[in-house]
Amino acid sequence: MIIATGASALWLGLESEDRLRGRGVSACATCDGFFFRGKEIAVVGGGDTAMEEALYLTRFATKVHLLHRRAEFRASRIMEARVERDPKIRIHRNVIIEGIEGDTSVTGLRLRDTRTDARSELPLEGLFVAIGYRPNTGPFEGWLEKDEAGYLAVHSETHSRIEGVFVAGDVHDHRYRQAVTAAGDGCRAAIDAERWLEEHAPVETAVSTGG
Repeated sequence: MIIATGASALWLGLESEDRLRGRGVSACATCDGFFFRGKEIAVVGGGDTAMEEALYLTRFATKVHLLHRRAEFRASRIMEARVERDPKIRIHRNVIIEGIEGDTSVTGLRLRDTRTDARSELPLEGLFVAIGYRPNTGPFEGWLEKDEAGYLAVHSETHSRIEGVFVAGDVHDHRYRQAVTAAGDGCRAAIDAERWLEEHAPVETAVSTGG
């Protein structure tokens, strides 16, 4: 068995977010960043992933707004310093997104200041949600080992702790999360599974009928 159930991006839970997903709302900068060349966009999140996405998107966007609901980021100080030094990134602290404007594509955000309750609007053309991922491990609770981040653990390349069960893709990889790395993982798991089957194939013995 090869388990490749992936990981699901966490979303804000807004109706407008669902409606505009794929029309200016995304959860993958490396997948969709080039669609926003020459545009003003935003990233929401406070961890290293949000910082990395904001920095990556400066390759394409004219300006990147980094939005975080708290005053302090969860990201490493090194990543935060890199973002603060980038002239194309503007940091907004203590704000939450209450809505995303636009009928067929993103045209702006409705924001609320968490300290003063003041409302404001931010015109832009794209929003990247970078608040984390949840590995799809539900069906395997209690019988497959997980790492400290909640992803399935692998041993000896793609093997799980159970003989004949292999793991591939984003359900264990929380570093790269790319289609090409997941495909490579799948290939490795398939090869490992094939070899395991060969090693555990029943040995045929010749039966003499006499003469």
